Amino acid sequence: MSSPDLFVVCKSCGSEVSPYVTECPYCGTRLRKRAPKIEREGGVPKPPKQPRFGGGTKKPKKPSAPRLSKLRSGEIPGIRGERTERPWATILLVFLTLGVWLSLAFIVDADLMILTLSGDPWRFVTAPFVNTGTGMQFAAVVGVGLYGWLLERRIGPVAVIAIFFLCGTGGLVAAEAIGSTGALFGSQGAALGLLTAWAVPQLMRRRRGEEDDSDLLGTAVIAVVLLLVPWGAYASVLAGAIGAVIGALVGLLLYATRKA
Repeated sequence: MSSPDLFVVCKSCGSEVSPYVTECPYCGTRLRKRAPKIEREGGVPKPPKQPRFGGGTKKPKKPSAPRLSKLRSGEIPGIRGERTERPWATILLVFLTLGVWLSLAFIVDADLMILTLSGDPWRFVTAPFVNTGTGMQFAAVVGVGLYGWLLERRIGPVAVIAIFFLCGTGGLVAAEAIGSTGALFGSQGAALGLLTAWAVPQLMRRRRGEEDDSDLLGTAVIAVVLLLVPWGAYASVLAGAIGAVIGALVGLLLYATRKA
């Protein structure tokens, strides 16, 4: 095999150029139509064959996008992507509770309470926001604010508002239907309902041996405070207990549907 020339001479300008170029780099004159093949040990390597999509070879499939598996028992609850935006529904409920409490200095509180089941329909909306006494107001705001926020992170704002009125108004109406005397009002039923709606799924997970780091002892203390504060005040303990039962039923439903 003959060794290649070290250089070639351009016929146009007489410059010595590489034998592996097709044009003279000095004057641009075309030296050859295509570059010569570079000989290597073992011969010239053949270019790889390109796949023919219209022939016998199949078109390569695109890799499918990765997907996350379903949440399994014992995994971190936050893996489902809990809500991180502001809890607007809880903020609204706390604001209304405080606003109605402050407005009692200018209006008669009896105008906002449930006196009879056949009374003004708007009283069923305002009565769960009425709290007389600083202790009851503070306990109600803590209960609604804390457990409303915890629930809203998982089930959304609309569901939290629905649970608030279902337990708050529902507890007051049930207490009146059972035979409680006097005006019925207070946020303790709504607060206890939100509390139990959040706590029951946590209890069910612990019963099944699933990992859970919730502070249920602190929740139990808050529940006892919410039940005991109405004693000696113009609020119905029965309405609070009924609200807690309704919230517990909602919590069972949320656990059964894996919503909370």
